[in-house]
Amino acid sequence: MPYVQVKDLDMFYEKMGYGDPVIFLHSGYSRGILAFASQLLDFQKAPYTCYYPDFRGHGRTRCESLVWSSPQLADDMLEFMNRLNLKRAHLIGYSLGASVGQYMAIRCPERVATLTTIGSCGFADPTGVEEFEPEWLIEHGKTETIRHNQERHEEAHRGDWQQFMRQSAIDWRLYPDHTEDELRSIRCPSLFIAGEHDPFADEPRMRRLGDLVEGSQVWIVPGGSHRPHMLRESPVLVNDTILEFLRRHPLSADVETP
Repeated sequence: MPYVQVKDLDMFYEKMGYGDPVIFLHSGYSRGILAFASQLLDFQKAPYTCYYPDFRGHGRTRCESLVWSSPQLADDMLEFMNRLNLKRAHLIGYSLGASVGQYMAIRCPERVATLTTIGSCGFADPTGVEEFEPEWLIEHGKTETIRHNQERHEEAHRGDWQQFMRQSAIDWRLYPDHTEDELRSIRCPSLFIAGEHDPFADEPRMRRLGDLVEGSQVWIVPGGSHRPHMLRESPVLVNDTILEFLRRHPLSADVETP
């Protein structure tokens, strides 16, 4: 279970497989391995070198500061690539991680070979955020949600689950804050995925995102929710679709993998 020093972070990550690098960018309230449990074997066998980092403020990544934002996470991930000598990589982001991947593709396009996102329309949507704030959770007796977030992120937030939930809610309200011109600047091959019944990334907003990013593909997973790639939904279909997309866009031979 390796750690790497990334700026002020002791960043935890998992690494599996060999081949072109793929960085999996996890959702909020989650961590790398947990958010992509249904992708582990398929992508490792493809074969790809798969990286599952835990973001600042999440999982087993350690930091003195408990404050973070989506744009800051993107900067962290670019430095993570530097520390691991990854010139370019495929990015697969889910929810919060989709936003992080978009920031990376906008800010440093030369580092992103392809961008795949799941469950993000590219613009902030605070729908339902109040139900993830600590005061609401306590008032409504949501002990299971509280316990999950205490356990998942204890190392990252030093046991202060309320600060973790509060910071996550702040980020949810504010980000992503991309402009249309910024999204138009994304030039890497891009695949945008959402479930048919995703309340945060409905088809009209996904089509708008696809129209802004030239040459991108939009795929709405039939019957899917906000997590169409997960167990009990359509992980095999989603995995096969992403893998076929990646095979059509291999990295150039000059990419160094550690």
